[in-house]
Amino acid sequence: MTVVDFVSNVSLGRTAEFHHRVKVGDPAGSALLVVALATAGLESDAALRDKDSLADLVAGATNEVPIENGYARKALVAGDLNVVAPDDVNDRLDLDIPDQTWTSVLSASGGWSKLVICYRPGETGAGPASGSGGQEGYHRLHRQ
Repeated sequence: MTVVDFVSNVSLGRTAEFHHRVKVGDPAGSALLVVALATAGLESDAALRDKDSLADLVAGATNEVPIENGYARKALVAGDLNVVAPDDVNDRLDLDIPDQTWTSVLSASGGWSKLVICYRPGETGAGPASGSGGQEGYHRLHRQ
């Protein structure tokens, strides 16, 4: 089960917007990226919360799990997401993404500590391996 641990400062109040924009294809080709962060060098939650993009996130000591040894980013597109609908009975908005599975990831990839959900506006593919690519905001998640 994956549970939100915190939302980065740049994404406060925008999580539903990012989800909705991908769901309705605004802009075309937008996606949510699922990115794994390596255990080695991982910065504190306080430091991660202040990063404004995936490129910022991996510019310091924090690194993405190497794009090799069976790991690759996942891109979630409109067909992968549920319609955003408020739960008026419980006064909340639940956003859900499909459970993610990586198979055949070799131990040479190292330990994983956190998953990050990034909004990618209007590009194709899962984004460059370097972590750049204009991600407007990210939402850090952890596995539980």
